[in-house]
Amino acid sequence: MSDLDFIWFDFGGVLSPPIPALFEQYQVKTGLAPRVLQQAMIDVADELGVPMLAPVENALLTEQDWGQRLEQALRQRDPHIDLSRARLQTFGEQWFAGVPANAPLVAAVRALKRAGFGVGILTNNVLEWELHWRAMVGLDEVVDLIVDSSQEGTRKPDAAFFQVATARSGVAPSHSLLIDDVEENIEAAAALGWQVLHFIDNHQALAQLQRLTGVSLLQPAVEPA
Repeated sequence: MSDLDFIWFDFGGVLSPPIPALFEQYQVKTGLAPRVLQQAMIDVADELGVPMLAPVENALLTEQDWGQRLEQALRQRDPHIDLSRARLQTFGEQWFAGVPANAPLVAAVRALKRAGFGVGILTNNVLEWELHWRAMVGLDEVVDLIVDSSQEGTRKPDAAFFQVATARSGVAPSHSLLIDDVEENIEAAAALGWQVLHFIDNHQALAQLQRLTGVSLLQPAVEPA
């Protein structure tokens, strides 16, 4: 691999718990099964002809409008559905409540910054969720850049979104690394000449990142007593 100057971390599924776990936690809070909620998200997106979360990640709809449409989509498929615990019009607040960051990856961001690398967050996210997720990861004073789809009108895997990140960082794609859990995003970045690391789990990602950077990121194994 070529020299590495800037490391971009995805938020959802990398700096946060895995996306399936987030849907499961939301089910505990609301009673809405992941497949039911995801189908409603798809229904809303299909009306606009865009991918599942693009309506809010590209700020095509406000969180409130999206929540209203989610409720309509849920009721259309199941008129008797119980939405009494779901606060769909303020979705982000409920979604992120009580959710911890992925601590080992957050620690890696800090360690890489101390080692002299540029670090940033490249995220498909929602304008109204910014306060919640940024407080959750606690990296505002650490990262050099945050590039958020909801403020750019474009999102991963669009080439334009990666071009925004390149322009903001001033670092060539060949000297930039994307860490992301979505294969489509990894493929899109690689096609533009970025270095990439497909996040599968913490140990795999930290081991690869340690090899790429020479920065110690894995906790040493504890010997049994």
